[in-house]
This record gives sequence, structure tokens and C-alpha cells, in this order.
Amino acid sequence: MTEFTVQLSTLSSAGIPIVRALTILEGQTRPGPFKLVLQELVEDVSSGTPLSEAMAKHERCFDPLYSSMVKAGEAGGVLDKVLERLAIFREKAAGIRAKIASATIYPSVIVVVAVVVVSVVIVWIIPKFEEIFDSFKVDMPGPTLLLLGISRAAVQYWYLVFGLPAALLMLHLVLMAKGGPYRKRIHGLVLRVPILGALISKALIAAFTRTFGTLIQAGVPHLDALAIVRDTTRNEVLWEDVERIRRTVREGESIARPMADSRVFDDLVTNMVEVGEQTGELDRMLLKVADAYEAQVDRRIDALFKLLEPALLIVMAVFVGFIVVSLFLPLMRIMNTLGQAA
Repeated sequence: MTEFTVQLSTLSSAGIPIVRALTILEGQTRPGPFKLVLQELVEDVSSGTPLSEAMAKHERCFDPLYSSMVKAGEAGGVLDKVLERLAIFREKAAGIRAKIASATIYPSVIVVVAVVVVSVVIVWIIPKFEEIFDSFKVDMPGPTLLLLGISRAAVQYWYLVFGLPAALLMLHLVLMAKGGPYRKRIHGLVLRVPILGALISKALIAAFTRTFGTLIQAGVPHLDALAIVRDTTRNEVLWEDVERIRRTVREGESIARPMADSRVFDDLVTNMVEVGEQTGELDRMLLKVADAYEAQVDRRIDALFKLLEPALLIVMAVFVGFIVVSLFLPLMRIMNTLGQAA
């Protein structure tokens, strides 16, 4: 969608009519679901349907934010400008997602490899050592007894050791998908986690201000823009905060006042929004906040994962070291016994 938006913005800015631009993009799109969507867009717009209404029929591709901005651009006669802002908006959002994804690849690989290796060692290798230790009737130290106990439990109750975490994970995913009190509680707890909670809060602020500012800049009324932002957020805590702001604004209050009571927005954001409302430059202030917080999120992600990688390696080293020492101590006793017997 980001590539499509950029290309549509470029064609529209060059003065190419929307129907012609959509036809060009449909022609260069590979066969698939999105090509069918573009074909329907071309047919609808050619028959006189506004682009925003045609897009609203395909919410899986064009969310309410997208179609609302296009509608505002059509109403104001600045569709090319709105498409350009949409392209910038989606490029920034895609850039943040790509950065997070790339930063998590290496730690994720380390964790997966560590879990597989440790599982193999505990379930298959350690029982072999236990047979050796039993055959020599060696007196085993505490760390070895602990390791052997873990191994026996994993072998005997493997369905609990491996099945229970998987079942709990599936239950968690199902409850999160359903929403409701469970998801709200989890989202609230995550925001309280040291370091991670602050990072997520800043990311939520950046997403809110970028989306809200872009909608207002496109000419979408404040109440409609707040409703769109509310419906596009996936965080239950932010959803409630935005809904409370929307209700308060509908009653004639400012945007900044209810933001002061939010669990997500800090004083800096509230003050900048207040200044934006007073000066009539709310959209510009919101986008400035978005730029600042996106930069902070980028820096914190870099710093977090630079610390996370060595931390994971240290944890792995400690665990592997414990296994090696636990197996080595009884082997030393066996060697001493054999040496004395010789």
C-alpha cells in the first residue's frame, strides 16, 4: 500500500487524471487480490463514483483514515496534496515498522536457537550422562542434582513442559484478539513495564499525533479526525483516552484539557497541543510532536537492542556454563576414582 500511495501521489501531482493514474497502476500490478481491487476502483471511478467512496468499499486495503483523507482532498480540490501527505505518512509508518522488525531479527534468532539447543540437551543428552553417573555410583554435587532433576521432569512431564506454555500462548492470543477487559489490562500493564513502557508510550504518541495532524492538515473536521484516530489505534488504553478527548471536544472543550488526564500523553504533548489550538496551527504542532517522538523512538530502539544483544549472550553463557559445570564436576570425581583405583 505504501508503494501504491507513493506512485498514485506522483502521477496525480504530474497532472494525470485519477482514472488514468489508476489504470496505469492496475496495469503494472501483478495478478492477485490487489489487482482485482484496482480494477474495481477503475470501474467505479470511471462510472462517476468519487475515489473516496470507491476506496471505502475495500476497507482491508484502504482503512477509514485513508478514505477519509482522500474524501477531504476531493472536497477541497487538493487531492494531489493529500495523496502526497498520505504517501509521506505511510512511508514513515512503514519505516518505523521495518526498523523494529530488523532490530528484532537477531535477538529472536538467538532466543529460538537457545531454546532448541537447551531442549535437546535437557531431554536427550543429560539423561545419557545420568546413566554414566549411575553406573559409577558417583556422589553428585548439588548443581548436578538440580540439573538432573530438571531433566527428569522435562522427560517425564514433557507434555506439560512444552504443551502448557503453547496452550497459554494460544489462550493469550485468542483473548487479545477478542479484546475486552483482558486486552485492556494487558495493554495497561505493558505501559507500566520499565523502559519498554516508556518506549511504547512514545510510539503511541508519535502515531497519534502523526495521524491526527495529517487528517487535520487534509481538512478533516476535528471530531471526525479523532473518531478515525480512535478506530485505527490498537491500544485499548489509548483508545479510551482518544474517545474521552472526542467526547469532551464534542461538548465544546479544548483538546488539550482532557489530554492532561491521559495515561499516555505527557505534559510536553499537552502543552504543544494547547499552543497549537491557541495559535490556530494545531496541525503543524501535532506534526512537530510526531517528528520529535519518532526520532526519540528510533534512538531508543537502537539503544535498547544494542543492550539486548549482549544481555542475551550473557544469559546464554551463564546457562550453558551452569550445564557444563554441573556435568563436569561428577566427571572429575569419576576420573579421580579411576585414578585412585589404578
